[in-house]
Amino acid sequence: MSEYNHVVDKDGDIDPSKVDRAISNIDAGERDRILRDFDEFKGYLGKRIKMAESIGLGEEQMAVIAQKVADYLASHEDARNSEEKLLQELWKVGTEEERHKLAHMLVRLAQTNRKH
Repeated sequence: MSEYNHVVDKDGDIDPSKVDRAISNIDAGERDRILRDFDEFKGYLGKRIKMAESIGLGEEQMAVIAQKVADYLASHEDARNSEEKLLQELWKVGTEEERHKLAHMLVRLAQTNRKH
C-alpha cells in the first residue's frame, strides 16, 4: 500500500479521513476473508491495535479510527455473520456518542482477544 493510503503517518499523526481509502484498497478477497468469520475479524483488529500501540497511539486515537472503520463497514459492507449483523444494527440506531463508546469497546475487545 502506498504511503498516502496509510491512516497513520510516519510521525504517528492520524488522519481519519483516509480510513475509507485504506479499507477500499484492501483486496476484495482479503476483505471477505476477514469479515466472513467474527473471530477472524477480532484477530485482524487485534493485530491492528497492537501495531497502533507500538507506535504510541492511545485508546482515544484508536477509537477515533475504529469509529471511522465502523462507519465505513456499516455503509459499504453487508454483515457476513450474526455478530456483525448485531454490531451493524447497533451502529445504525446509535447516536454519535453511543457509536464512539461502542468504538472504544471494540478496541478493548480486540485488546482482550489478543491476550487470550
